[in-house]
Amino acid sequence: MKITFLGTGTSQGIPIIGSDHPVCLSNDPKDKRLRVSVLVEWDAFTYVVDCGPDFRYQMLRAGVKRIDGIVFTHEHSDHVLGLDDIRPFYFRQGNIPLYAHKRVLKSIKRRFDYFFAKENRYPGAPEVITHRIKNKPFKLKNLEVVPIKGKHFNLQVFGFKFNDFAYLTDMKTVSDKEIEKIKNVKVLVINALRIKPHQSHFNLEEALEFIEKVNPETAYLTHISHLLGFHKEVEESLPEHVFLAYDGLKITV
Repeated sequence: MKITFLGTGTSQGIPIIGSDHPVCLSNDPKDKRLRVSVLVEWDAFTYVVDCGPDFRYQMLRAGVKRIDGIVFTHEHSDHVLGLDDIRPFYFRQGNIPLYAHKRVLKSIKRRFDYFFAKENRYPGAPEVITHRIKNKPFKLKNLEVVPIKGKHFNLQVFGFKFNDFAYLTDMKTVSDKEIEKIKNVKVLVINALRIKPHQSHFNLEEALEFIEKVNPETAYLTHISHLLGFHKEVEESLPEHVFLAYDGLKITV
Protein backbone atom coordinates (compact mmCIF):
# COMPACT_ATOMS: atom_id res chain seq x y z
CA MET A 1 0.00 0.00 0.00
CA LYS A 2 1.31 3.44 -0.97
CA ILE A 3 0.39 6.60 0.91
CA THR A 4 0.89 10.12 -0.43
CA PHE A 5 0.39 13.08 1.89
CA LEU A 6 -1.48 15.54 -0.32
CA GLY A 7 -1.76 18.16 2.40
CA THR A 8 -0.61 18.36 6.02
CA GLY A 9 -1.80 21.81 7.10
CA THR A 10 -4.58 23.13 9.26
CA SER A 11 -7.76 24.79 8.02
CA GLN A 12 -6.02 28.00 6.92
CA GLY A 13 -3.03 26.25 5.37
CA ILE A 14 0.56 27.48 5.72
CA PRO A 15 1.44 30.21 4.93
CA ILE A 16 -1.65 31.95 6.23
CA ILE A 17 -2.85 34.78 4.02
CA GLY A 18 -1.28 38.07 5.14
CA SER A 19 0.69 36.55 8.02
CA ASP A 20 4.20 37.69 8.89
CA HIS A 21 4.76 34.82 11.35
CA PRO A 22 8.28 33.40 10.81
CA VAL A 23 6.95 29.95 9.85
CA CYS A 24 4.66 31.52 7.25
CA LEU A 25 7.70 33.34 5.82
CA SER A 26 9.89 30.21 5.79
CA ASN A 27 11.64 29.21 2.57
CA ASP A 28 11.67 25.54 3.57
CA PRO A 29 9.21 23.67 1.28
CA LYS A 30 8.30 21.44 4.24
CA ASP A 31 6.88 24.49 6.02
CA LYS A 32 4.37 25.09 3.21
CA ARG A 33 1.26 23.04 3.90
CA LEU A 34 -1.99 22.64 1.96
CA ARG A 35 -5.19 21.55 3.66
CA VAL A 36 -5.02 18.04 5.09
CA SER A 37 -5.65 14.99 2.86
CA VAL A 38 -4.02 11.69 1.89
CA LEU A 39 -4.02 9.48 -1.18
CA VAL A 40 -4.23 5.74 -0.46
CA GLU A 41 -3.27 3.30 -3.25
CA TRP A 42 -3.18 -0.49 -3.35
CA ASP A 43 -3.37 -2.99 -6.20
CA ALA A 44 -5.03 -0.98 -9.02
CA PHE A 45 -7.16 1.18 -6.70
CA THR A 46 -6.84 4.83 -5.65
CA TYR A 47 -8.83 6.55 -2.90
CA VAL A 48 -8.61 9.99 -1.37
CA VAL A 49 -9.34 10.76 2.27
CA ASP A 50 -11.00 14.20 2.41
CA CYS A 51 -11.40 16.70 -0.39
CA GLY A 52 -10.57 20.21 0.81
CA PRO A 53 -10.25 23.51 -1.07
CA ASP A 54 -6.78 22.59 -2.37
CA PHE A 55 -8.02 19.36 -3.99
CA ARG A 56 -7.52 20.49 -7.61
CA TYR A 57 -3.90 21.49 -7.09
CA GLN A 58 -3.22 18.40 -4.97
CA MET A 59 -4.44 16.13 -7.78
CA LEU A 60 -2.33 17.98 -10.34
CA ARG A 61 0.75 17.98 -8.13
CA ALA A 62 0.46 14.25 -7.41
CA GLY A 63 -0.29 13.37 -11.03
CA VAL A 64 -3.54 11.57 -10.18
CA LYS A 65 -5.52 10.55 -13.26
CA ARG A 66 -8.19 8.38 -11.69
CA ILE A 67 -9.82 7.96 -8.29
CA ASP A 68 -12.06 5.13 -7.15
CA GLY A 69 -13.73 7.22 -4.47
CA ILE A 70 -13.41 9.74 -1.65
CA VAL A 71 -13.69 8.90 2.05
CA PHE A 72 -14.61 11.72 4.44
CA THR A 73 -13.59 12.16 8.06
CA HIS A 74 -16.14 14.96 8.66
CA GLU A 75 -17.86 17.89 6.99
CA HIS A 76 -15.77 20.95 7.87
CA SER A 77 -14.85 23.17 4.93
CA ASP A 78 -11.16 22.26 4.89
CA HIS A 79 -12.22 18.63 4.34
CA VAL A 80 -15.05 18.93 1.76
CA LEU A 81 -14.90 22.25 -0.05
CA GLY A 82 -12.97 20.98 -3.08
CA LEU A 83 -15.66 18.53 -4.08
CA ASP A 84 -16.69 20.38 -7.24
CA ASP A 85 -13.21 19.66 -8.61
CA ILE A 86 -14.05 15.97 -9.02
CA ARG A 87 -15.59 16.98 -12.37
CA PRO A 88 -12.59 15.97 -14.53
CA PHE A 89 -12.67 12.52 -12.94
CA TYR A 90 -16.44 12.31 -13.47
CA PHE A 91 -16.17 13.33 -17.15
CA ARG A 92 -13.60 10.57 -17.75
CA GLN A 93 -14.88 7.74 -15.59
CA GLY A 94 -18.49 8.41 -14.54
CA ASN A 95 -20.12 8.67 -11.13
CA ILE A 96 -17.72 9.12 -8.20
CA PRO A 97 -18.39 7.15 -4.97
CA LEU A 98 -18.42 9.14 -1.71
CA TYR A 99 -18.15 7.45 1.69
CA ALA A 100 -19.17 9.34 4.84
CA HIS A 101 -21.22 9.39 8.02
CA LYS A 102 -24.91 10.15 7.38
CA ARG A 103 -24.54 13.63 8.91
CA VAL A 104 -21.63 14.39 6.60
CA LEU A 105 -23.58 13.19 3.56
CA LYS A 106 -26.47 15.46 4.57
CA SER A 107 -24.08 18.41 4.74
CA ILE A 108 -22.57 17.57 1.34
CA LYS A 109 -26.05 17.31 -0.21
CA ARG A 110 -26.89 20.74 1.17
CA ARG A 111 -23.65 22.42 0.07
CA PHE A 112 -23.50 20.75 -3.32
CA ASP A 113 -27.21 20.48 -3.99
CA TYR A 114 -26.70 20.81 -7.75
CA PHE A 115 -24.93 17.42 -7.74
CA PHE A 116 -28.25 15.86 -6.70
CA ALA A 117 -30.78 17.89 -8.70
CA LYS A 118 -33.57 15.85 -10.28
CA GLU A 119 -34.92 18.59 -12.55
CA ASN A 120 -33.26 21.32 -14.63
CA ARG A 121 -29.94 19.69 -13.90
CA TYR A 122 -26.91 21.71 -14.99
CA PRO A 123 -25.13 19.58 -17.63
CA GLY A 124 -21.67 20.21 -16.20
CA ALA A 125 -22.50 19.03 -12.69
CA PRO A 126 -20.84 15.79 -11.59
CA GLU A 127 -22.82 12.85 -10.31
CA VAL A 128 -21.87 10.92 -7.21
CA ILE A 129 -22.85 7.69 -5.50
CA THR A 130 -23.17 8.09 -1.73
CA HIS A 131 -22.32 5.36 0.76
CA ARG A 132 -23.18 5.78 4.43
CA ILE A 133 -20.43 4.85 6.90
CA LYS A 134 -21.32 3.57 10.33
CA ASN A 135 -18.90 2.68 13.08
CA LYS A 136 -18.23 -0.76 11.70
CA PRO A 137 -15.92 -2.13 8.97
CA PHE A 138 -16.81 -1.49 5.34
CA LYS A 139 -15.32 -2.53 2.02
CA LEU A 140 -13.45 -0.46 -0.53
CA LYS A 141 -13.03 -2.88 -3.44
CA ASN A 142 -11.06 -5.81 -1.97
CA LEU A 143 -10.00 -4.01 1.23
CA GLU A 144 -11.78 -3.91 4.58
CA VAL A 145 -11.59 -0.45 6.17
CA VAL A 146 -12.17 0.03 9.90
CA PRO A 147 -13.61 3.37 11.10
CA ILE A 148 -12.14 4.90 14.27
CA LYS A 149 -14.61 7.19 16.06
CA GLY A 150 -13.43 10.26 17.90
CA LYS A 151 -14.54 13.74 18.93
CA HIS A 152 -13.46 17.02 17.33
CA PHE A 153 -14.59 19.29 20.16
CA ASN A 154 -18.24 18.04 20.28
CA LEU A 155 -18.40 16.83 16.69
CA GLN A 156 -18.14 13.11 15.96
CA VAL A 157 -15.46 12.40 13.35
CA PHE A 158 -14.03 9.24 11.81
CA GLY A 159 -10.47 8.14 11.32
CA PHE A 160 -9.77 5.05 9.24
CA LYS A 161 -7.60 1.94 9.43
CA PHE A 162 -6.49 0.50 6.09
CA ASN A 163 -4.77 -2.77 6.97
CA ASP A 164 -1.67 -1.69 8.93
CA PHE A 165 -2.10 2.02 8.19
CA ALA A 166 -4.26 4.18 10.48
CA TYR A 167 -5.16 7.75 9.55
CA LEU A 168 -6.77 10.03 12.15
CA THR A 169 -7.14 13.78 11.92
CA ASP A 170 -9.02 16.53 13.77
CA MET A 171 -9.16 14.41 16.91
CA LYS A 172 -9.44 15.77 20.44
CA THR A 173 -10.72 12.70 22.29
CA VAL A 174 -10.66 8.99 21.38
CA SER A 175 -12.04 6.31 23.69
CA ASP A 176 -9.98 3.34 24.84
CA LYS A 177 -12.40 1.07 22.95
CA GLU A 178 -11.59 2.84 19.69
CA ILE A 179 -7.86 2.91 20.43
CA GLU A 180 -7.94 -0.89 20.74
CA LYS A 181 -8.81 -1.06 17.01
CA ILE A 182 -5.44 0.42 16.07
CA LYS A 183 -3.18 -0.88 18.83
CA ASN A 184 0.30 -1.82 17.52
CA VAL A 185 -0.49 -0.74 13.96
CA LYS A 186 2.57 -0.37 11.72
CA VAL A 187 1.96 3.26 10.71
CA LEU A 188 -0.19 5.79 12.57
CA VAL A 189 -0.98 9.30 11.33
CA ILE A 190 -2.43 11.66 13.93
CA ASN A 191 -3.11 15.39 14.14
CA ALA A 192 -0.87 17.71 16.16
CA LEU A 193 -2.03 21.30 15.72
CA ARG A 194 0.37 23.34 17.86
CA ILE A 195 2.29 23.47 21.16
CA LYS A 196 -0.40 25.08 23.33
CA PRO A 197 -3.62 23.16 24.10
CA HIS A 198 -6.57 23.62 21.76
CA GLN A 199 -10.26 22.95 22.38
CA SER A 200 -10.83 20.72 19.34
CA HIS A 201 -7.44 19.31 18.28
CA PHE A 202 -4.60 17.40 19.88
CA ASN A 203 -1.64 19.60 20.63
CA LEU A 204 1.84 18.12 20.35
CA GLU A 205 1.91 16.74 23.90
CA GLU A 206 -1.49 15.07 23.51
CA ALA A 207 -0.53 13.61 20.13
CA LEU A 208 2.62 12.08 21.59
CA GLU A 209 0.62 10.63 24.49
CA PHE A 210 -1.84 9.15 22.00
CA ILE A 211 1.00 7.64 19.98
CA GLU A 212 2.34 6.02 23.13
CA LYS A 213 -1.06 4.43 23.80
CA VAL A 214 -1.36 3.08 20.25
CA ASN A 215 2.27 1.92 20.13
CA PRO A 216 2.79 1.97 16.34
CA GLU A 217 6.07 1.08 14.68
CA THR A 218 6.13 4.54 13.11
CA ALA A 219 3.97 7.64 13.56
CA TYR A 220 3.50 10.80 11.50
CA LEU A 221 1.99 14.07 12.66
CA THR A 222 -0.35 16.01 10.40
CA HIS A 223 -2.96 18.83 10.46
CA ILE A 224 -0.17 21.17 11.54
CA SER A 225 -0.44 24.92 12.07
CA HIS A 226 2.31 27.52 11.90
CA LEU A 227 2.16 27.63 15.71
CA LEU A 228 3.77 24.19 15.98
CA GLY A 229 7.00 25.71 14.71
CA PHE A 230 9.51 25.12 11.93
CA HIS A 231 9.43 21.62 10.44
CA LYS A 232 13.14 21.00 10.89
CA GLU A 233 13.28 22.18 14.49
CA VAL A 234 10.16 20.31 15.60
CA GLU A 235 11.17 17.03 13.97
CA GLU A 236 14.57 17.11 15.70
CA SER A 237 12.76 17.23 19.06
CA LEU A 238 10.52 14.19 18.44
CA PRO A 239 11.00 10.56 19.55
CA GLU A 240 12.98 8.52 17.03
CA HIS A 241 9.91 6.73 15.61
CA VAL A 242 7.79 9.90 15.27
CA PHE A 243 8.03 12.27 12.30
CA LEU A 244 6.34 15.35 10.95
CA ALA A 245 4.51 14.58 7.75
CA TYR A 246 4.90 17.10 4.94
CA ASP A 247 3.18 17.76 1.64
CA GLY A 248 4.29 15.30 -1.03
CA LEU A 249 5.70 12.73 1.41
CA LYS A 250 5.26 9.19 0.10
CA ILE A 251 5.45 6.10 2.29
CA THR A 252 4.84 2.40 1.70
CA VAL A 253 3.09 0.29 4.29
